[in-house]
Parts: sequence; structure tokens; C-alpha cells
Amino acid sequence: MAPNCTMLLLVLMLHLSVVHLVAAEAGWSSAQATVYGDNAGTINSGACGYLNYDSGYGTKTAAISPMLFDNGKSCGSCFEIKCDMTDPAAQKRCVAGKSVVITATNLCPPSADHPTSWCNLPNKHFDMTESAFSDIALYSTGNPMPVLYRSVPCPRVGGIKFTIDGNSKYNMVLLTNVGGSGQVKSVLVKGTKTGWIPLTRTWGSNWQTPENMQGQSLSFKVVLEDGSSVVSYDLVPASWRLGQTFVGKNF
Repeated sequence: MAPNCTMLLLVLMLHLSVVHLVAAEAGWSSAQATVYGDNAGTINSGACGYLNYDSGYGTKTAAISPMLFDNGKSCGSCFEIKCDMTDPAAQKRCVAGKSVVITATNLCPPSADHPTSWCNLPNKHFDMTESAFSDIALYSTGNPMPVLYRSVPCPRVGGIKFTIDGNSKYNMVLLTNVGGSGQVKSVLVKGTKTGWIPLTRTWGSNWQTPENMQGQSLSFKVVLEDGSSVVSYDLVPASWRLGQTFVGKNF
């Protein structure tokens, strides 16, 4: 075969390989990942308000950078993560073909004092529990691992949990175990004495009523960012008390 033909064939094969690689990764975005917490996932705090993570979302969780956190809108959302095997670091530490689905339960805080901090804007970063990270790579406290991620439906068991707290002037409602995309856009409440009232996200997955709803039977409507919604009619009896949790319908 003539040299020019051989070169043309090699270029064509390389082009086809690149096209195949891009097609195979369609729908995935690039990010980085590190490890925090312990293998049990027992971390008693969080910017989403979930308290002890293993009490509701298991140990496959992560704190995410502000770019992904979106002021709390991503609390409870699910991401599938795998190593970016085109990177030499990933080739050394990762398990090829393995992925893990995590729930976003916390914020990986940015640092104004460290301009190159992994979680500063506009970086996309997952600070994963050891339990989640070890599903795709060898544990390491070193440099971030190049990964690929995509949003996926959340594998929930049971209904959405509504935990009601607050005081004599207003009520706070913490939502957990939300299925579907897990990314809540809005929450509405209806009492026996009111119409549908929109709640305001105060922080994380905590939503606030504009008034005290005690003494009324309550219904809840939850709307996700993708437009899907679910209504739990007369979920809460009029005799409810602060601190109680009620389980409604799920997606």
C-alpha cells in the first residue's frame, strides 16, 4: 500500500476511534472527586439539613461544590459517577467499568483564602464518602480523581418524608427520601382552612410556611425541577405536633 494511503487509513481509524469514544460518553460531564468522612457515612451535619446521613440516604453520599449545589436546589438529587479512564491517574487507581450512584447531601465549601481550592467556582467537585469512593477507585487522600458524572433517577424505598418543626409564628418542613430526580423545585401546603400555599426554601431541603399551620389537617404537593409532581392529600392529621414525621406519596 502506498505511504499516502497508509497515512490516510491511520488518520481515518483515529477519527473513528475518537467519534466512538465521544458517543460512548454522551450525557456524561467531567468533574473531580475526593474522599471525606468515614466508611459508615456517619457525618452529623450538613448544608442540606439531613443530620446523620446513614439514617436516610445510606452511605453512598457526597458533598458537592457550589457549582453543582446551586444554593441547595440539588439537595437530595442523585448522580452516577465513574472514573474518567482517559486520564492516566484514573487508569492507575480506578476499577474500569465500575460506577456508583450517590445522593447529594452536603455542600463542599469554597475557600476565599485558597483560590485553587477544589470546591471553588466554577469547579465541579464531588467530596464522596469512603464507602462511595471505594466502589470506583482505591482509597486515597491525595489529589482529586478525574471523574465523569450524570444525573440519574433516585432509587428510593418508601414515600417522601415530611418532618415538621418551627414555632408559634411559622413552620419548617424538612423533605427527605424524595424519588425521581430528587431535585425539588417547589413545595406547597394546603390546610383545612386555607388554599394551596407555596413554601419558601430557607436552606438546603428545609422549607418554611408563611404562617403557623397547627390545628389543621395538611396536604402537600411536591414539584421537581423536571416538572413532575406528586400530591399527598390529608397526609397530616389536625392533631400533629412539632417534630413529627409523616410519609407521603413518592415519584
